[in-house]
Amino acid sequence: MKIVVTAEGSSLDAEVSPVFGRCPMFLFVDTETMEYTGVANPATHASGGAGIQAAQFVVDQGAKAVVTGNVGPNAFGVLQAAQVPAYLAQSGSVRRAVEAQRSGALERLGQASAEAHAGTRAAGRRSGGDQGCS
Repeated sequence: MKIVVTAEGSSLDAEVSPVFGRCPMFLFVDTETMEYTGVANPATHASGGAGIQAAQFVVDQGAKAVVTGNVGPNAFGVLQAAQVPAYLAQSGSVRRAVEAQRSGALERLGQASAEAHAGTRAAGRRSGGDQGCS
């Protein structure tokens, strides 16, 4: 099965990203073979709607499940409408997250796990100032 994991880097040893819409990388992983492709998130620097754009991107790429540190309500709505389940993996490597998803150890989200625009506020703090959001 082809799943996508939000990642801080482009390898299976990269850490799972704590955010969905503005994660640096998406790793598309075949859970049977562990073959993967890393793709830079095209929505990372979007001025708005990053979660929606990121969710539509992973759906368009054929992901059958999402594994991430958190997902906001807008992105969750897109994934839910496309019948792509989201699973919560808040720490560890992409490899460990994929193995946990395969074994059924990850929590399947029934709703968003973060507030709207949570990734924007986190990104603002990392860059030295809270950019805020409305």
